[in-house]
Amino acid sequence: MDFKKLFSAVNLKKFLSINIGTLIVAVSIHYFLVPSNLAAGGASGFAILLTSVIDIPISIILFILNSILLILGFITMGMHFSAMTIYVNIIMSVFLRIMETISPMNIPITDDLFINLMFGILISSIGMSVVLNSGASTGGTDILAKIIEKYTKFSFGNGLIICDGLITLGACFIYGPKLGMYALLGVIMNSFMIDWFIEGFNSKYSITIISEKIDIINNFIIKDLGRGSTIYIAQGGYSSEPRKILNSVMDRKEYIKLHNFVKKIDDRAFLFLSKVSEIEGNGFTYDID
Repeated sequence: MDFKKLFSAVNLKKFLSINIGTLIVAVSIHYFLVPSNLAAGGASGFAILLTSVIDIPISIILFILNSILLILGFITMGMHFSAMTIYVNIIMSVFLRIMETISPMNIPITDDLFINLMFGILISSIGMSVVLNSGASTGGTDILAKIIEKYTKFSFGNGLIICDGLITLGACFIYGPKLGMYALLGVIMNSFMIDWFIEGFNSKYSITIISEKIDIINNFIIKDLGRGSTIYIAQGGYSSEPRKILNSVMDRKEYIKLHNFVKKIDDRAFLFLSKVSEIEGNGFTYDID
């Protein structure tokens, strides 16, 4: 086993993100969704339905449900995905059990169902996005949604609508149409929020620069920003003269530094950027070689 790679900065960052994201999801479930009987899809929603008929803590029910779904995830998504998700399943149950012990919630935080729903879904979406962006899953129906995303043209959010929509039907039968409709609204909100947050996490900027001082700019990108670059020769359409063109991908903070540097050394430089997502490679999804 390559322990240096296992404990690399990228992997440690992912591990920390997974723990923080899982804790955020646990907070939304315990403090907002469960006390209001808002079964807004997912294994947590199904667990809320089950707690209405059996007297078992939701932390235990979630652990059992997710364990069953993890078997399916292991078969379809592979060992790496399932191993991290097993860990998430365990710490999710631990976080919930701790909250159930030290801060039991017998009544909702507020009497306003819509406020509880909004905060519960918003917080949950943020947590799930952090976990998913780290390459794991919070378990539950998001495993099924991940499988749908892998084998179909549906996005992860659309996959959640399909899976979780069925669970909200159960909420209609058990809690009545009012809570059922609130739960369905939560499912729709959750799917769009997750897609939006994940896109935001993965977004970077592709920068293209044409300058007489391209070599100096390239050195700044490599040495000061720690990013890679590509330089190619093109011919000007108007002047017909050969020009060096530089392209690099980086985050917004790095782009601001680059923009200031370029304007400082060459105020006549031609620079434009475009927003990109799903970046994979050195310095983004794994350590620079």
